[in-house]
Amino acid sequence: MGMYLLFYLLFYPLSLLPMWMLYAIAYLFYLIANYLLQYRKKVITQNLRNSFPDKNEKEIAHLRNLYYHHLAQIAAEMLKMLTISRKQVLKRYHCENPEVVNQFFEQGKSVILMSSHYNNWEWMVLSLDLQYKQKGIGVGKANSNKHFEKLINIARTRYGTEVVFADHVRERFEYYEQTHQPAAYMMLSDQSPNNLNKSYLTTFMNQPSAMIFGAEHFAKKYNLPVIYYEVIKTKKGYYKIVNHLITTQPNVTDHGEITEKYVQLLQKTIQDNPQYWLWSHRRWKLTVKSQS
Repeated sequence: MGMYLLFYLLFYPLSLLPMWMLYAIAYLFYLIANYLLQYRKKVITQNLRNSFPDKNEKEIAHLRNLYYHHLAQIAAEMLKMLTISRKQVLKRYHCENPEVVNQFFEQGKSVILMSSHYNNWEWMVLSLDLQYKQKGIGVGKANSNKHFEKLINIARTRYGTEVVFADHVRERFEYYEQTHQPAAYMMLSDQSPNNLNKSYLTTFMNQPSAMIFGAEHFAKKYNLPVIYYEVIKTKKGYYKIVNHLITTQPNVTDHGEITEKYVQLLQKTIQDNPQYWLWSHRRWKLTVKSQS
């Protein structure tokens, strides 16, 4: 009950405020998270140190500060999801080359869209069904707080995107592919996997890493084209999506080739502007032996 009251009596009314005002509020949260609470400071610092071993402590601290600032802005943008109009979300979050995805709709094909928790991933969930001709399907991990999950999914699905979690992903793939309804499956593959034995092992951001293998698995099972979409911040509150084709023929690729190409593309994205990735996540909590 408390979560619902918080949602409708606080979050929803706040969401009606203009973005500049939400960013002003977010700046206060940035100061609190960074200097008072020091939110997950040890996790963020360790992740940055391991990923950028050539940077000194001053540079790491600067990156951490930029990350806290970005995280506060993302929180404001997530809040705005509750009430942002269709026109505004497409103005602020647009695809530069949708034809890379839409060409497959014309062929009656679904596509797998691989990306990560970089820049604003939640607005991609919100607008996915508007960005492309295929049915938008957001695939992700379930939240431990079921009340929060139910409420955030109200925002995520406002414009037609279907949200699917791991325990139902197989049946949803089977449904859309067997009924020949072209879908765009959005799969954020940068999280720490649950099962090391079902993961792809590689080196990512200078560290031995286990990568979620689901995107490659389903691409090969249904012979679906795979695209890496990069989210680039053009200015505060504005983003563009750039699609990079990984493969149109997953069944002729070697084991791990698709995931490895994704890893290399994602790594370059992060290295170009590292402050925009989710450094507060315990990405390397699983112990992986060196892949060198």
